Amino acid sequence: MFERYFRFKENNTNIRTELVAGLTTFMTMAYILALNPSILGETGMDRGALFTATALSACIATMVMAFWAKLPFALAPGLGLNAFFAYTVVLKMGYSWQMALTAVFIEGIIFIMLTSFNIREAIINSIPLNLKHAISAGIGLFIALLGLKNAGIIIADEKSLLSLGNMSDHGVWIAFIGILVTGVLLILRVKGALLIGIFVSALAGIPLGVTKYPQGGLFSLPPSLAPSFFQFDFSRLFTIDMVVVLFTFLFIDLFDTVGTLIGVSGKAGMLDKHGNVPRAKQALFADAIGTTAGAILGTSTVTTYVESASGVAEGGKTGMTAFSVAIFFALALFGAPLFLMVPSAATAPALIIVGLYMLSPLQKVNLDNMEEAIPVFLTIIIMPLTLSISEGIIFGMLSYVLLKVFTGKFREVSIVMYILSLFFILKFFI
Repeated sequence: MFERYFRFKENNTNIRTELVAGLTTFMTMAYILALNPSILGETGMDRGALFTATALSACIATMVMAFWAKLPFALAPGLGLNAFFAYTVVLKMGYSWQMALTAVFIEGIIFIMLTSFNIREAIINSIPLNLKHAISAGIGLFIALLGLKNAGIIIADEKSLLSLGNMSDHGVWIAFIGILVTGVLLILRVKGALLIGIFVSALAGIPLGVTKYPQGGLFSLPPSLAPSFFQFDFSRLFTIDMVVVLFTFLFIDLFDTVGTLIGVSGKAGMLDKHGNVPRAKQALFADAIGTTAGAILGTSTVTTYVESASGVAEGGKTGMTAFSVAIFFALALFGAPLFLMVPSAATAPALIIVGLYMLSPLQKVNLDNMEEAIPVFLTIIIMPLTLSISEGIIFGMLSYVLLKVFTGKFREVSIVMYILSLFFILKFFI
């Protein structure tokens, strides 16, 4: 049944490859099950309810991606968006978390409408092919930096922005072991190399005290959703503050999702001859539905995860990969201690190696052509330095349009690109 529905032979894959890819993706993004409750819990929300809402919203959205879009991408509440929710809207601006959830719910409804009218798909298709290759490479550097940061290899530094971490730290050595094991397995063409590297790293962390066996056992019942379920506050619906909050949620989520879909699809070789993402409309519905469902359950905006690239690197090509990720999120409801015992240092090697994989589309870019190379370079470099996919896209697209206009080639720019550029410029002043 799965082979017929997902067309394994047509996509040159099989169920074993898809399941390994799904488990790899899940293991590289399972951190969100611990991190999302930690961040949103700062607002006073119940952390147990947040854990359940995180797992359920990821499961629902990824199921939609699996069976409707049939793409190997996973979704969950997005990092950055949850930080904006907690630290800006609630803690800084002083609004209740119920008001912030209301903004997320409205965002989801708007995204469903925009997707229905093909507006989001039109945005994806308007981005020039070279910029799509650049987005893939930029995301590669972005997630590699996340991996280096999670392992403690790279740390923040007030004087030099970034610096080398403490090389004697146990997390660093766990990451190095994982990189070495994964690299050797990749060279020997062993299937499941990334996943094996994660498990070897986690095991290496046991004697070092980094991987810790949970005291309450490996399994538990999921916490109740009651404290956060359908907790909306519509009293500020028609205020300027709600418009500002809603616009920010919409903007960040739109271009993070667009960037991830383009970047990971490019790496997987899924873009068609015009550089378009297959079944993009259905894929965009997945995050719109996930965001709406997530708000009802009690969590922040759901988006497509760049960590999906790790599953693609393991050979995942169909919705079966996403389906298996969804199943793992469902199982995580009952086995949270088991999944959360894997430290971030153990998943870091997979993110670092995948960062290398994501650079391959750059081979298709002519870097001697400055009108193409400059926007490509800005897209790539801005993403990791700002830790934002959307900001990289903004700088790349704006520079592309401006260079075309000032070199007399303005007719080569689509109307959609001009409209987007206007919004980008307005964003800098709002």
